[in-house]
Amino acid sequence: MRLLKQLVPVAAVAFVGYAVAGAVAGSPPATLLAGVATAVLAVLVYARVVRWSERRVPEEVATRGAARLLVRWTLVGAALFAAVVANLALVGGYRIDGFGSLAGAAGLVGSMAAAAATEELLFRGILFRIVEERAGTWGALVLTGLLFGMSHLFNPHADLWGALAVAIEAGGMLAAAYAATRTLWVPIGLHFGWNFAAAGVFGAEVSGSGATQGLLHGTTSGPALLSGGAFGPEASVYAVAAGLLLTVAFMWLARRRGTVVAFRRGATATLTR
Repeated sequence: MRLLKQLVPVAAVAFVGYAVAGAVAGSPPATLLAGVATAVLAVLVYARVVRWSERRVPEEVATRGAARLLVRWTLVGAALFAAVVANLALVGGYRIDGFGSLAGAAGLVGSMAAAAATEELLFRGILFRIVEERAGTWGALVLTGLLFGMSHLFNPHADLWGALAVAIEAGGMLAAAYAATRTLWVPIGLHFGWNFAAAGVFGAEVSGSGATQGLLHGTTSGPALLSGGAFGPEASVYAVAAGLLLTVAFMWLARRRGTVVAFRRGATATLTR
């Protein structure tokens, strides 16, 4: 019941926010405003329902230091995707065909902010955190990572490999980021930076969701294993490798900090030190 009490209100904010964004899709300023409003409202609703259902202060979305963490990890996420694109370009799998649209990129700030905030609140803030109490950190990481990847199968150009790639590189990495830091601002920043760099900067397709209009007109080509094919660069082996490396780094940090939760058959899990 606690899972439903938290999941339903945040999912409702996401649903309404996406509906509004779809209705104003032709207007980048309106898309920017709707996306940012959805992200902010989702965080506020999450904080409220956690406080109500768990009788605690939701420190994972504490406002103190939030801006610093968001900026820092947005830059890390963008740099990580830029490294993937650089590797693709080196083997001829990515090229720039010209400049795109500044207005289009501004609209993508809103849509990517909404996606990053709502998905992290749902998958890491609620599902991962509650499942972790019983299944432990590793069990929750695998389960929610797979659910996160499979949720992308509904995108127009999605395929099974693309969904599995997202499960490995993003589902694992973002869960590990939360496990190591115990704040949702880190995975939200990583998620936003990665997605905005993909669509808003390099003009690449994000998770098979369709063409984007960012700062650059980017084209991918070559073997699907390297370029990601119709799904976009996230289905590239370079993206999977990048996500896996960061997952390992975060889990090493979580182990060192003593924030890895052990599997328990009872209702309460303990931290392994």
